[in-house]
Amino acid sequence: MKAFTAAKSFLYDSYWMAARLLPEEWYLRMVYKRHTGRRLNLDPPMTFNEKIQWLKLHDRNPLYKQLVDKLAVRDYVKSIVGESYLVPLIGVWKKPEDIDFANLPNQFVLKTTHDSGGVLLCHDKKRFDVPGAIDMLNQHLDQDFSEFGKEWAYHDIPRCIIAEQMLGGSDAGAPLDYKFMCFNGTVKCTFVCSERRSESGLKVTFYDRNWVPLPFQRHYPSSSIPIPRPANYQEMADIAVKLSGAIPFCRIDLYEINGRIFFGEVTLYPGGGFERFEPEEWDATLGSWLKLPVGKERI
Repeated sequence: MKAFTAAKSFLYDSYWMAARLLPEEWYLRMVYKRHTGRRLNLDPPMTFNEKIQWLKLHDRNPLYKQLVDKLAVRDYVKSIVGESYLVPLIGVWKKPEDIDFANLPNQFVLKTTHDSGGVLLCHDKKRFDVPGAIDMLNQHLDQDFSEFGKEWAYHDIPRCIIAEQMLGGSDAGAPLDYKFMCFNGTVKCTFVCSERRSESGLKVTFYDRNWVPLPFQRHYPSSSIPIPRPANYQEMADIAVKLSGAIPFCRIDLYEINGRIFFGEVTLYPGGGFERFEPEEWDATLGSWLKLPVGKERI
């Protein structure tokens, strides 16, 4: 275990050093090769993963900073589709030590606003490890998420912690997570995150617009359990289109809880553009759906 931890720490430090010293494109080429086993082609990019790297380097729309900020994006959602789709907000704090856990409800979700993955779930406050949560939140607050994947939109986002109401669900207590893949303002496919708490782990299953399973996997295995099309699928797809606007690509995450739709987040660079497709040709298929903006110049 100590050897593994040391190796992981060395790898982390190596990436950090490379991320700080190498030009962005060189760094992305290095990481892309390591994760996918392929050379990164940017002249011109053809696959989905290649185009995600191109967008990181060339598409610097200032709106993106609001979209990836988990607090600021709430104002964007409210202005586009209305606040009824927002998960109720419980509180906002600059430091985890400022959180009054005694006054939080029995169940809640804590998130850091500037990164991806800085989420803590409390299902029962009596069993919740408060010191451990404070330590983990401080670790997330110290991280600059923009460095490792060169996801520039995350850079310099105000760092704070928010608490939201926990959503229920039928998937062993966890809500199904519907992720709408929007290409140039059109939903082309959706994937569902399920079985998060199963012994076999998270499943990711892709569906087309007619809710027919698509014959590929990306990083995670598909579920062997049929997932019903959500009752409010068309409304959810319409919301995703409105929120995606004219963005070349973004993923809009939504939940359906007891007949209500809730917004999750906006993702611009899913998996950092480093996750393999199986079969590999689907990387090219999704790439063909993404039309890159013309005349973009690197900033």
